[in-house]
Amino acid sequence: MSINIKSEKEIMLMRESGRILANVLEELMAMVRPGISTYDIDRKCADIIKGYGCIPSFLNYNGYPASVCISVNDEVVHGIPSKKRILQDGDIVSLDCGVIYQGYHSDAARTVPVGEISQEAKKLIEVTRQSFYEGIKFAKVGNHLHEISDAIQTYVEAHGFSVVRDLVGHGIGRNLHEEPQIPNFRQKRRGPRLEVGMTLAIEPMVNAGRYDVYWLDDDWTVVSADGSLSAHYENTVLITDGEPELLTIYRG
Repeated sequence: MSINIKSEKEIMLMRESGRILANVLEELMAMVRPGISTYDIDRKCADIIKGYGCIPSFLNYNGYPASVCISVNDEVVHGIPSKKRILQDGDIVSLDCGVIYQGYHSDAARTVPVGEISQEAKKLIEVTRQSFYEGIKFAKVGNHLHEISDAIQTYVEAHGFSVVRDLVGHGIGRNLHEEPQIPNFRQKRRGPRLEVGMTLAIEPMVNAGRYDVYWLDDDWTVVSADGSLSAHYENTVLITDGEPELLTIYRG
């Protein structure tokens, strides 16, 4: 396994890529309301990214047809925006997006409510988000990658939910997907030792029911097998000589 350690210059470019993506997601989240189509959110996403002089990471990636993955309710990830998909009061929607700034990718996801949502949906969104933060407590030099994985699963299951097994996080940099793969669930091995300059896309995907998933006929959209709600939270993370640096958090 060859993990790319980023130089200071590369880190500078990834910081800017992450800053831009955080701003993009903030604007997209503000659009989420009952009655809007996922297509409209995607069109706005493309315009915002272009306005920053960046390229959408996802558009045409392995044939994906949009700039942002928009996954609703039981859709775990990779939902394809559509004029026909109109958000309804009580839905939850995951926005997963990436930008390329001067050749460097950033990747982040948020799950947000549409209007008034159920207590279970609120809990699912919050537990998914917090599981990320429980994981990155271990994102420090000298620790091993799978300590992050273990912490995420432990937190999620303690709250009665389940972590998706068929999809994982990943390294990121000049490529959207680099080594290492980052499971959100316990592993038999400890995984690679974390080093300064690693950049990781850590992304818990959590189902309210069982962890099993399947792919729809579009070959992209992943849904929970039992039809339960699913949430997704992701940031691009830099390993430093101290606390991990979150490159895709909105700073205002």
